[in-house]
Amino acid sequence: MSHSICFWSIVMKLNLMILLLFITSFSSCLNDRVSEFALTKTEDSDLKEENRKELVEEEEEELDSEDLDVFYPTNQWQRVQPGQAVPAGLHVQLNLQTGEKLAKLPEDSHGKGDMKDPSKSKRLGPIDVDPGSFTTQELKKALAKMKKSTKTEDPSKEKAHQDDVRRRFRAIETLKEEFRELRLQMETDAEIMFKLINKFNSSASTLEEKIRALYDLEYYVHQVDNAKDLLFFGGLQLLINGLNSTEPLMKEYVSFVLGAAMSSNPRVQVAAIEGGALQKLLVILATDQSLAVKKKALFALSSMLRHFPYAQQQFLKLGGLQVLRDLCTEKGTENLHVRIVTLLYDLIVEKMLHKESHDDSDQVRERVQQYSHVALVPAIVEQGWCAIIPNLLRMPGHDSREKVLKMVHVLLDYCRESYAQDHSLNHMLGLLRQEYEELAAEEQKEGDGDGYFKELLSSINSIAQELK
Repeated sequence: MSHSICFWSIVMKLNLMILLLFITSFSSCLNDRVSEFALTKTEDSDLKEENRKELVEEEEEELDSEDLDVFYPTNQWQRVQPGQAVPAGLHVQLNLQTGEKLAKLPEDSHGKGDMKDPSKSKRLGPIDVDPGSFTTQELKKALAKMKKSTKTEDPSKEKAHQDDVRRRFRAIETLKEEFRELRLQMETDAEIMFKLINKFNSSASTLEEKIRALYDLEYYVHQVDNAKDLLFFGGLQLLINGLNSTEPLMKEYVSFVLGAAMSSNPRVQVAAIEGGALQKLLVILATDQSLAVKKKALFALSSMLRHFPYAQQQFLKLGGLQVLRDLCTEKGTENLHVRIVTLLYDLIVEKMLHKESHDDSDQVRERVQQYSHVALVPAIVEQGWCAIIPNLLRMPGHDSREKVLKMVHVLLDYCRESYAQDHSLNHMLGLLRQEYEELAAEEQKEGDGDGYFKELLSSINSIAQELK
């Protein structure tokens, strides 16, 4: 019995050992299998990660590298590589010798540090560095669609649009050719005046062509330098000789050009009087000519005499004051009367201003000495202007009356006796006083206390008071 129990005990121990051995082997096999599965999973994950990286690299290759190449500035000067996009607001320097471009943050950054790294910020100034916005391929596709939509438009409408553009705008080559022609035709004023004088002096030119040349020439000689150029190439003497023409239009326009050239131009004034212009103008004013011719001749005479005492002296010697006196008494020349009175008034006041000048310079003293030889006022009194001028107050225009009143007033000291004996003058002053009192009252009602008519009334009262 004891042997039997011992036997079964040995068998059970063997079974337990076999069971333990089996369990151990099974665990080992299971661990090996799990490890195999884990390795396989890792390999699959690695494969997917590699594929994703390849896709990202392919997408990055499709992007334009220049669009993503951005310059990131600091507070120090850095070299900007070719093709890099520079954000707005930076300080930029360019070396003209080497062509090297440098950039840095502006001084008002106050040491805030460098700009953020592109990996931490999607925007840098106005430049969008986010590659997820639009790729190059997307932009190319959008452009292709735009071209395709343009091609699908109605050809007839497109042709009509092109024709309309051609009709409204000229080709650039046409414009270039026109500008080229304009540059070739550019001329100086002196060259233009020279051609106009030649046209005027040419025997082959018609009267109409000569008049047109004179009309254009008058525009240029208003300028002082142009008038001097006219004198330089002999054009002034040709114009003076033109005053002898038998054509009234020729005399009229030649006088017009001469008056414009001599106006406030001493050098031309001297040359004109030396060339005999004064005598020829006085002949035109003294002979039977049309009113238009005499009007332009008087304009030329006025331009010659103003601020030129020597010409004024010669004017008196040649009987010019008598010529103007006859014009003021001639019927049909009423339009010239105010112009004549204005000229004489200006010449008298001109001499008075120089005489009363406090300038002691040599030039002023010489000019005063020249004016001392011009006995204009004595000649006016001697030739009876004291009786002629008051009669001009009968002219209807307010402007004409104003100028005559000024002339009466400036001659008051020289013509006092003649004025006092002229009953028509006193009667006319009374009528004018009554008229301008009413007009001045109307001005005052309108709120203009110191108006034009009040000044005329004051001038009338001043003359009447002096004559009492």
